[in-house]
Parts: sequence; structure tokens; C-alpha cells
Amino acid sequence: MPVDKSSERIQRMFGEIAPRYDLLNRLLSMGIDRRWRRRTTRLVPPGEGPVLDVCTGTGDLALAYWRAGGERVRVVGTDFARPMLAIARDKAARAAAEGQVSFLEADTLNLPFPDEQFQVVTVAFGLRNVCDTEGGLREMARVCRAGGQVAVLEFSTPTVWPVRQLYLSYFRHVLPRVGQAVARNGHSAYNYLPESVGEFPQGEALAERMAGAGLRDVRFYPFTFGIATLYVGKK
Repeated sequence: MPVDKSSERIQRMFGEIAPRYDLLNRLLSMGIDRRWRRRTTRLVPPGEGPVLDVCTGTGDLALAYWRAGGERVRVVGTDFARPMLAIARDKAARAAAEGQVSFLEADTLNLPFPDEQFQVVTVAFGLRNVCDTEGGLREMARVCRAGGQVAVLEFSTPTVWPVRQLYLSYFRHVLPRVGQAVARNGHSAYNYLPESVGEFPQGEALAERMAGAGLRDVRFYPFTFGIATLYVGKK
């Protein structure tokens, strides 16, 4: 049975886990997720911006892009989970990034921007939560400027033994139990995580969907033995 990714479920689920979302990210990834975001900003630099980060969650990638641009690049983060955005805005205020980094409530399938507004459009660990993957990619491509780049950072499954076996055991058995015990939400967010990763297109399959959304020269870069993968396409 396909994973339930209805907008209502995703909104409620991430709203419930928002207060402990960052703690669990650091705990369950052992801090490696920060390195993945920094590497993303190096492989897909912001240039002169502006940058859009969709499904921004608590704003980590949006703020990483602001820092990568010397704290001068304008960055917009969008998400439809209000509790996540509240945390993102608080982070921006503490970083004195207000005015340059802004967060808006918006659905990735219906972004409130005209065509070709952003030099870089990104999403980190959020595209698999969009109920229509191709629709989300088309919207990201639509608001990206000609010559700009679209970047998708997402979990993936390692292929090399024994990393694959160790990873799958951790991801399917340890992570859901720890995550659910700490987050304590009614929508089983940390059971949803391995389920959603398992059915999400990876490697060439996702690259083909990006090409189908109008992007060219799509490449992908495995991170940390393939635990995560960065996909990059040009508009």
C-alpha cells in the first residue's frame, strides 16, 4: 500500500514534531545532516541570488545559503507547516538575518511567485513529502531563472555491502523507535520516514523526473556512502 502523503497528514505530522525536529535531526544523523547542507551550498553556490528553499522546515538550508552568500544574498524559505516556520523565523532573528532571509507559508505545488524569479531553487529532505513529485519539480523549475539551478537533497539507500545492510537495519528498526519515543506524535512520523524513502525515486529515476520537469544536464552526487544524494539540474 502506498505511503499516505496527503497534505493534511503531512501538515499535522510535521506540526506535531516541530518542537523536537532539530534535536532529532542532530541525534539520528549524528550531525552529518549539517555537513550535507554545507556541501550543497558549495556544489550549488548561491551566486548573487536570490535563493528559494521550498519545504524549508525549520530553515536550516535557507540559513546555510544566506551564510554561504556572505550574509548578503536574499533567501526565501517556504513551507506549509506553520509550527516549522515559527522556529525558522526565530532562528533567522537570532542570526540577525531578518530582512535578508524571509519565511512564507506556501504549498510547493502552488508557489506564490511569478515565473523565473530565483537564481537557485532548493529542497532538502522535503520533496518526498510532496504528494505529486513531478508537480513539485515543475513548480521549482517554473520559478527558477533561465540559467539558474534546481537542487534536490534527499535521503537515498546505499548500494555497497556492508554499508547497505547496516544502514537498512538502523533506518528500519532503530531510527523509528528512537524518533517516535522522543517526538511522541500521533502520525508516526519516524515510521513514515523509512517508508517514504523506500518508495521515493532514487538515482537515475529521480534524475529522469527532473529532466521531465524541464531541467537539463541533471547530475547527482551521493553523500556519505549514498545515505543522501544531491540532484542538480539547470533551467
